[in-house]
Amino acid sequence: MSSQRALRVSQSIKRELSDMILRDLKSERIKGLVSITEVECTSDCRSARVFISIFANEEERKGTMEALNEKVGFIRGELCRRLQLRFAPELHLHLDDSLERGAKVSDLLGKIARGEV
Repeated sequence: MSSQRALRVSQSIKRELSDMILRDLKSERIKGLVSITEVECTSDCRSARVFISIFANEEERKGTMEALNEKVGFIRGELCRRLQLRFAPELHLHLDDSLERGAKVSDLLGKIARGEV
């Protein structure tokens, strides 16, 4: 039962956090294409690991992660309000570079197919 709840809360956090980044967290420091790739909640929903993919150069990725980490208190409160949770989960933000690595592999495969490598 609690694992299903944790899954539902994880999916809701992913949806709402994506919406917040798009609409509410406008900042000069949040640059590039920011995507929430995964959210993993603990079974009691008190803690959540949020994996974020950012398509930008290294400096912009670092600045975006710093900006998001600075706004984590606001994000927690807003998630609690939007999802009507009794307790706002502690958020741990992690940079996820799997999409970027996938794009590089795809690019290399394309070059191989065209005979450029």
